[in-house]
Parts: sequence; structure tokens; C-alpha cells
Amino acid sequence: MNEYEKKVFEDVQAWKRNMYKKSSLLQRLSKQAQTKMNDLIPEKAHQVISESIKNMVKATIFGSDILTTSKPKDQLSLFQRDQLLKEKLSIYRKTAVAEGAGTGAGGILLGLADFPLLLSIEMKFLFEAAHIYGFDTKEYSERLFILHIFQLAFSSDETRRETMNTIENWEEEKERLVDMDWRKLQQEYRDYIDLVKMLQLIPGLGAAFGAYANYQLLDRLGETAGNCYRLRLLSQ
Repeated sequence: MNEYEKKVFEDVQAWKRNMYKKSSLLQRLSKQAQTKMNDLIPEKAHQVISESIKNMVKATIFGSDILTTSKPKDQLSLFQRDQLLKEKLSIYRKTAVAEGAGTGAGGILLGLADFPLLLSIEMKFLFEAAHIYGFDTKEYSERLFILHIFQLAFSSDETRRETMNTIENWEEEKERLVDMDWRKLQQEYRDYIDLVKMLQLIPGLGAAFGAYANYQLLDRLGETAGNCYRLRLLSQ
């Protein structure tokens, strides 16, 4: 293990500890308020989110080839992989920001269109991340791993700890996994994004909220994906 890999190992260990931590009191109170806010959200918005996530899961499991044309990267150092991920994240983050601002400026109908578009951007990024770290998404288990990364990034305390344990022990866990609990994935993602994304539907403010929300969501996803794949490589 070289000096860079030693530093990454320490960073990943710190990240793992953070994933197992209980959320702060402020975060838990925000979660409670968000749960109550769900009752005020138009049913149409809930339906759009639910259907988008359901379709995203199906596309990820059964149609990976249409999500990206990149191939697994071989014979790269961990440093090179990390740098390449940063470059890709910057590109996808800019795309998400532009998409969020554009749909947010278009009122409720375009605001609702943001959900499936954002999910598409997030999934494409995750497939790119897998290939950057040398994993072949043609394998069913790698597509399941991608969905677990997604769930880890956008979930509550209990689900986050359960998912982190699965990712830490992936080589053993993948043997028993046959499918993803898309209902849990849907609910966790909805609960995570509902409040901030609903602000995107506010006339006059939607563009700013949409751009900010999408930036933060891609940033969170990028950090989670990078650490998950670095953890797997360093564990081998």
C-alpha cells in the first residue's frame, strides 16, 4: 500500500464511522417536520416521484447497457481513478444544476419533470463511477451494488446503517441478494428529497432552489459512490 492509498484508507475509515453515526438532533427534527410536510405535498407529485423511482430501478436492473457507453477502466492507479471520478462528477453536477434551474423556472409541470430527469443523471453517473473503479456493470450483482450506493446516499439513520453493513460485506451479501426492495428505496429517497425539491415548485424561486438542490444531491452521491468503490478496492 503506497502513501496515497494509506491516506485514502484513513479517509474511508472516517467516512465509514460517519455513516454509522446517528443523525444530529437538528437533522432528526428536520426529518420529523419533513414527514409532516409530506401530507401537504400534492398527490400528483408523490405519484411522479414513485413512478420515476420504480422505472429507474427497473432500468438499472434490466437495462444497464442503455445507461452508459463507457467501459470498465483497467490498470489505473487508485489516484488516477479518484481524479477521473472528480472530473466526471463535475460534469454531471453541472448538468444536474442546469437541469434543476431550467425545470425550476418552468413552474409546477416542468418542476415535476425534474424528478425523472434527475434520476437519469444520477444513475448515469453511478454507472460511470463503477467503470472508473474497474467494475463491470453487465454483471447483475454490480447493478445491485449501484442501487445500494444510491440508497446509502439518500436514506434515514436505520436504513443507512443497514445498507452500510451490506456494502462493507458485499462479497458475502451479494450471494444472498436476488433483488432490490424498490419500495424501501422509493420511500427513503422521497423522504430525503421531498422538502427541498418541493421548494423547486414555488413560482419565482424554483430555479434557484432547483439548481441548489441538484448540486447538493449530486455532491452527496459523488462522495458516497467514491468511498464505496474505494472501500471495495482497498478490501481486496
